[in-house]
Amino acid sequence: MEKMSNKEYQKYIEERIPKPTYAKNMIFAFIVGGSICVFGQIIGNILSRYGLDKEKVASGTSILLVLTGAFLTGIGVYDKIGKVGGAGAAIPITGFANSLVSPAMEFKREGFIFGVASKMFNIAGPVLVYGVGSSVVVGILYIVLAGGG
Repeated sequence: MEKMSNKEYQKYIEERIPKPTYAKNMIFAFIVGGSICVFGQIIGNILSRYGLDKEKVASGTSILLVLTGAFLTGIGVYDKIGKVGGAGAAIPITGFANSLVSPAMEFKREGFIFGVASKMFNIAGPVLVYGVGSSVVVGILYIVLAGGG
């Protein structure tokens, strides 16, 4: 076997690496993400019909989307949706639910307390800490810059 130069090797590798299908990926991400948003809109419309105000509709829709994302992750369906939809499945609030439940599902054999419950907060912990921390900083800046409210 003859030795290849770095340039030859690089060319050899580039020829054999599968080329991503960007257009197909974008179309599937659009379809999956759009479908999740349509599902959220349907939930919002149903809640509005029951006479809830905008704030309660928004809260209820978010809660139901997170619950749906967590449930679909728990039964192994959301990962399949994510493989097809890519960023379209990762970006909506259901993707957040998936990112919380997925680590927990990997450790369910270790039990509910030391497996599922503890691993769920490996992802949620930093999100909550930085979310709360940044909201405190923004609140303080608002009070200082707005002159006390």
